[in-house]
Amino acid sequence: MKKVLLLATGGTIAAAETDEGMNPQLTPEDLIAFVPEVAELCQIDCKTILNVDSTNVQPEDWQLMARECYAALPDYDGIVISHGTDTLSYSASALSFMLQNPGKPIVLTGSQKSISDPEGDARKNLLDAFITAVSDLAGVYAVFYGKVMLGSHTVKIRTESFDAFESVNAPLVGRIENKKLLLLSDLKYDRQNEGITPKLAAELDPRVIAIRLTPGFEPEWLRHLAKLDIRGIIIGTYCLGGLPFKSRDLLPVVRDLLDQGIAVVMGTQVPFEKTDPTIYEVGIRALKTGVIPTGLMTGVAVVTKLMWALGQTNDLTEIREIMAQDIALETKGE
Repeated sequence: MKKVLLLATGGTIAAAETDEGMNPQLTPEDLIAFVPEVAELCQIDCKTILNVDSTNVQPEDWQLMARECYAALPDYDGIVISHGTDTLSYSASALSFMLQNPGKPIVLTGSQKSISDPEGDARKNLLDAFITAVSDLAGVYAVFYGKVMLGSHTVKIRTESFDAFESVNAPLVGRIENKKLLLLSDLKYDRQNEGITPKLAAELDPRVIAIRLTPGFEPEWLRHLAKLDIRGIIIGTYCLGGLPFKSRDLLPVVRDLLDQGIAVVMGTQVPFEKTDPTIYEVGIRALKTGVIPTGLMTGVAVVTKLMWALGQTNDLTEIREIMAQDIALETKGE
């Protein structure tokens, strides 16, 4: 029988009512007790590494998760991380960069309702996560509402619905149907073998800010960010990617920021499909400043990858190269 580690981090799945509102109260052993079918799949060890609402999860917590997973790889066939939904996609994406070639499934799941609610989604999500964790998949995945998604493409798109997450710009890896994993795509990671060695690359620099371009955005607002000890700025543009260059011209400021060694990245506010700044003049002019494009990456992946890239090097040329490389299938899909 396979052996799986459950790492608990809190979240709605473990929440209970308190005088100050819902917050995590249940242990991982409590979670397992609500889903006795899991014991038929595998041996289970439990460990609490955090116990927070995931709004409180920070990049340092991603590093803790990554190190815990890496340390457990030799002893377990799979790992399940129970997590709050607010930042689950950020954690799944960040772990995809920090845990390279794990060779085994690392599965994040959570729920919109507490596991104590018999009408909620938590019990099925947790069981589905364990079904995925004992499979032949490898790498970091999110499992929610029967969907198995690449960690680097998972995005929360609904605030209340049980079908809260989507695989953005990549097909679903699979679905859980009748308590079995049905694989739907070849876009997945390789199993561990003699040619694959797991690597922990947990260095991050969280000094990244993501801003949203709006009509009326003043160039000086962007310039002031350079005074705040920020190393990376992600500009969410309107569509395929471009910056205004007539009134409220952002291009000179972007050049200045890049000259100061600040990584300026041009993403999009549109959740689906790729950016392509080579089509319109607003994009081509922006590219000539040296701004870093994002291609097919989700907005979540752009944030976590830039933090990860800045943790690997201080050199802007190298950061640009890392952002263009495919590390965790984040640039592949559709």
